[in-house]
Amino acid sequence: MKYENAGEVLPEELLRELQKFAAGKLLYIPLGEDKKAWGETSGYRNQLHKRNHMIRNKYAHGVTVSELADEYFLSLDSIKKIIYTKKNGGHLAYAPTVESAVRYANAGMMEEWIEAYLLFTRKMALPLQKSAEEDYYYVGVVKLPLRLIQREGTESGEQEADVAGEGAGADLPLLVHYEERKFHCTVHSELLAVLRQRKINAYPAILMMKGKDDYQRFKKYYGSVLYYVGSE
Repeated sequence: MKYENAGEVLPEELLRELQKFAAGKLLYIPLGEDKKAWGETSGYRNQLHKRNHMIRNKYAHGVTVSELADEYFLSLDSIKKIIYTKKNGGHLAYAPTVESAVRYANAGMMEEWIEAYLLFTRKMALPLQKSAEEDYYYVGVVKLPLRLIQREGTESGEQEADVAGEGAGADLPLLVHYEERKFHCTVHSELLAVLRQRKINAYPAILMMKGKDDYQRFKKYYGSVLYYVGSE
C-alpha cells in the first residue's frame, strides 16, 4: 500500500485535529459504507491544485505570505510550502493575453484565468457572485462574431472609443456573459467599441454563463459552430 503525506491530502484544520490523537503514527483509514468513486477523490485533489495555483499567482503579483495565510486560513509554513515547493514545474504563469487564456482553458482552469485577470489586471471582484445553489459555466477561448453581442444602453455610435491603454489591447480576450439567449459585454465595453470601429468581424472571447439552462441553450445553438482559438 502506498502511503501519502497527510499534510498534502487533508485540510489543515482536520490535520491539526488528527495530530492531537495520533501524531507520528501510521493510520489506516477504512472506506465508508459507500465506496467513493475515483472522480470524487480526484475532484478534491483538483480543487487543491487550483487553490495552490492561485496562491502562487497572488504571491507573484505582490500579495504577502501573511495576507495569503489569512485569506485561505492556512499557516504561514503551509503557504510557504505551497509557494516554494519544487513541484511547481507545471505552474501556469498568468498574463492578460489570449495565449495565456488558451493555456488555462486547455488545463481546465478557465475560471482561474478570469479570477487572475480581474484581480491583477482590472483590480476588481468577479462579476459573477457565486452561490451554492447555482452552477457556473465557462467556454473559451472562442472566436465570437461581434454582431452577436448586444449593444448596451451606454454604448453610443457617435462616441469615439478611447484607443489608449487596455482599450487598444490587440491580445486581450473579451469577457462575455451569455444569458437568456443574448450575449453581453460590460467588462470590456471600451475594447468592444474599438473593435467595432475597426470593423472587426470576430474576436477571441471567453463566455461566462450562469445556470444549466443557459449552458444547454448555448450548446444547442452555438456549441458546434464557434471556432476555438488554439485548436488544430
